[in-house]
Amino acid sequence: MPASSREDIQRGIVYVLLAVFTFSAVNALIKWLSAVYPVTELVFFRSVFALAPTFALVATHGGISQLRTRRFGEHLARAFIQFLSMTSIFTAFSMMPLADAIAITFAAPLFMTVLSIPLLGERVGIHRWGAVVVGFAGVLLMVRPGPGVLESGAIFALMNAFLSASVTIALRRLSVTESSTTLVFYQIIIPAGLSTLLLPFGWVTPTWTDAGVMALSGTLAGVGQYWWTQAFRFAPASVAAPFSYTSMIWAVAFGYLIWGDVPTLPLFTGALIVIASSLYILYRETVRHAARPPQPPAAPTQS
Repeated sequence: MPASSREDIQRGIVYVLLAVFTFSAVNALIKWLSAVYPVTELVFFRSVFALAPTFALVATHGGISQLRTRRFGEHLARAFIQFLSMTSIFTAFSMMPLADAIAITFAAPLFMTVLSIPLLGERVGIHRWGAVVVGFAGVLLMVRPGPGVLESGAIFALMNAFLSASVTIALRRLSVTESSTTLVFYQIIIPAGLSTLLLPFGWVTPTWTDAGVMALSGTLAGVGQYWWTQAFRFAPASVAAPFSYTSMIWAVAFGYLIWGDVPTLPLFTGALIVIASSLYILYRETVRHAARPPQPPAAPTQS
């Protein structure tokens, strides 16, 4: 791949900032709705209304031919994990302050480092292991394990971090042969189908206003997913990824303005430790890849 130009990198940063703000707004809307509606219903509407921008993406990026795949089983497994991840974080939103839940999800890169050993066959050196240990200390500071951890919702936010890391690992494996359009489509449509199956077990008929909010959250999620994909198309991960932590700023702002939540000192301290550890892991990844000798281009795969 050719190196990104300065203009491309700036465009990538703009995309990641737009995506993070959009996802943060969706999270606030979901938390607002979770006071009344079952989590599975929220997953359903979020997924269904995200289909509109997803279909637009398919139509403008190769059409239905882009959806053909020989790896449907892997797409299904990844989307199922995505469904569980979404259900976990929505449950966390319904039980705890928005900023607390988002801060705990920052543990995902730590889990991804650990999972990369058995799933991707990567070797993790002492520097990254040290960052993982320090990062999990920050997670414990935020989660504060004890008898009430299940009631606090923290365990669901931590579960989301683990599942998100699993989804990212699966994405790295699939992206070798699958296009961004294919990945986004199956990531949206399969959770929509799974959540449809669960609707009979929990349904509250929404008011017209709430239905509009649900539609808005799903549509924004689809747009945000496209912007997130574009961000990493224009800018290297080492440049774009750190800007994802601006989600903490938006979570604190929305939490304070809507619910009057004020984050605690242990939460901020733990979040800073986890963010620092994750950025150090990203730095080590960048150094490790830069040290590799250039590889010849791979032969094109047959479709």
